[in-house]
Amino acid sequence: MSGWLSRFEPWGATLMRVILGVALVYAGQGKVLPAHGVRMHPLSALQTYNHYISGLGMPGWLGYVSALTEFLGGGLLVLGVLTRFAALMAAGNMLVALCAVTLHRGYEASQYSLALLVIAVMLVFTGGGAAAIDRRIGLH
Repeated sequence: MSGWLSRFEPWGATLMRVILGVALVYAGQGKVLPAHGVRMHPLSALQTYNHYISGLGMPGWLGYVSALTEFLGGGLLVLGVLTRFAALMAAGNMLVALCAVTLHRGYEASQYSLALLVIAVMLVFTGGGAAAIDRRIGLH
């Protein structure tokens, strides 16, 4: 039976890639896009997030890296473009989120970050799956 299931492995990777990408875009949109639309300064959401990151004792510029990794990297994952690179960046982002934000609150608070971290690491190793643009342009 495992031989029969193995042929669906690229589609499993595709599903995980898309789910991770959507989760990251969803998490990153509030950090990148202004909550009150175009009336606000476009960088205000990023500046607010940078202030939060600084409050955690990390350099504020990591807020830009984190927010853009989630929003743009998530978009790359949904499309399957530069999948391994985007997944590596996402894994680093989730590792920092796990260690700096959720781990001290216990396993229950860390489950989501941990699951996204593991999915990202899996994609670094396997690539984007059957329906990734990377596969079509020879980057898998």
